[in-house]
Amino acid sequence: MAQRTRILSWNGKDVPAELRELPAGRYLVEAVEEVAPQLSPDEEAGIEAVLESYLQGRVVDADRAREIIHAALGR
Repeated sequence: MAQRTRILSWNGKDVPAELRELPAGRYLVEAVEEVAPQLSPDEEAGIEAVLESYLQGRVVDADRAREIIHAALGR
């Protein structure tokens, strides 16, 4: 049986909708201490551009990627 992860916010007393939607059973609840930061619009656009480039087959191997990064950093 596949397990699904759900993130919910809880006020400490009311049962959140995310829990009410689950079928009866045993569950493990664990606090999430850190939430991933929101991406800026530029970061989001950069990720979309990289994914599109990848989907179009425009990729380089790891050695070439290191060369490009080192050149950009002036190493």
